[in-house]
Amino acid sequence: MSRRGLLLFAAMCVIWGIPYLLIRVAVSELSPATLVFVRTAVAALILLPFVLARGGLRPIGNRWVPLIAFAGVEVAIPWFFLASAEQHITSALAGLLISAVPLVGVVIATALGNREHLGAASLSGLLLGLVGVALIVGFDLRASSAAALGEMALVVIGYAVGPAILARYLTGVPSVTVIGVSLAMCALAYAPTAALQWPHAIPKPSVLGSVAVLAVVCTALAFLLFFELIAEIGPVRATVITYVNPAIAAILGVAVLRENLTLGMGAGFALVLAGSTLATRRRAPVKTPQRVPEARAGEVL
Repeated sequence: MSRRGLLLFAAMCVIWGIPYLLIRVAVSELSPATLVFVRTAVAALILLPFVLARGGLRPIGNRWVPLIAFAGVEVAIPWFFLASAEQHITSALAGLLISAVPLVGVVIATALGNREHLGAASLSGLLLGLVGVALIVGFDLRASSAAALGEMALVVIGYAVGPAILARYLTGVPSVTVIGVSLAMCALAYAPTAALQWPHAIPKPSVLGSVAVLAVVCTALAFLLFFELIAEIGPVRATVITYVNPAIAAILGVAVLRENLTLGMGAGFALVLAGSTLATRRRAPVKTPQRVPEARAGEVL
């Protein structure tokens, strides 16, 4: 990996590891809908000039239905439920639960007909990851909000379904167009609710700062850097950041917000990472032995 690729990789690990902390701070005074509206609206305004530079809406063509579906499952639904869940659970727990996204992605890929993940190693990885998730959550659900855990399940499913829609129906559309338009549509969808739930007083500086960093750094700038990272090291290696982000989220939650991180949560995270590695590993193609032709009379082999 080049020095530029390494710097981009390290930046993305941190930038997409801190939103859980910022969301936890923001929802102390803002409703989830208001937070999603501000985050998507500000980020969309930053990204729309890049969208226009890539041809505006023309590259989308007749693929508006999958684009709307992508915006819903990748942004509108998970960002709302993530903010709602973090009103009741710690940012560390939320971040660690997101580590299950690759596991759910394997299940979705298999359901869509990809039989590559039906081997013993992949199935073992899924089982190992399931045990890890159980350890992260804890077997005593009374220690957490069951409703919040259900919301986190929807977040994980949304984050896993989004890339599948992107890969199947939106290939050829510039990435910045997909993200910029998706953010703009989500901002418009949440605007009425945000207007009704707008805070009556100016939030604390910590809340305003969290929202600003979420929108500008963790959304607009993050996607631009992520596209650069993909161009630098490729899409497969770029996805490794998803294994680092939850650890950053947990560390920040403990260090900044003094959240509790149990031994079981740490062990569960390790199991989820190991399970994800097994479940998403590509099987080596089976090489068919080449038949050596028989020597004809007079030929030298």
